[in-house]
Amino acid sequence: MLMGRASKTAVVAAIALLLSLVAFGNITDDGANLPFVQHVLAMDTIFPSATIRYRAIEAPALQQTAYLLIVAVEVVSAVLCWFGTARLLRHLRAPGAVFNRAKSAAVSGLTLGYLLWQVGLIAIGGEWFGMWMSHEWNGIESAFRFLVMTLGALIYVSLPDGDIPESAAHS
Repeated sequence: MLMGRASKTAVVAAIALLLSLVAFGNITDDGANLPFVQHVLAMDTIFPSATIRYRAIEAPALQQTAYLLIVAVEVVSAVLCWFGTARLLRHLRAPGAVFNRAKSAAVSGLTLGYLLWQVGLIAIGGEWFGMWMSHEWNGIESAFRFLVMTLGALIYVSLPDGDIPESAAHS
């Protein structure tokens, strides 16, 4: 039981690290992903015959705002996951009900991360702005990879934990 709790804590920390690195990269090198967001929103590389181009956002200020919102969500999600990791570590040997309550920050961070990839990139970017039609600026595969990792972690961490047997709690 203790090993399972330690495993869940490590999984949250791993996602926190991933989110931190993604956010750090976006903050320190916006030239890497800001153009991605700009092209997706401008819809300038989707199929020429697509009739959804009226949805395009071409205003640089709105594109920059969307990018900053994405980065802000990454940062908040990472912070919640790190906070959740610390809470889980503090309660590793606590009664099951206490450990389960300690998961709230981790679950919030993982949920926010999941929503970023699923809603922000796949639903809005992929479907609303037609990112899937772009050969150059298609982030669906990457977003799906992050979504699956985050969702897997969320499901695993959310599984309820019972009490640790007395002998394991003191070893």
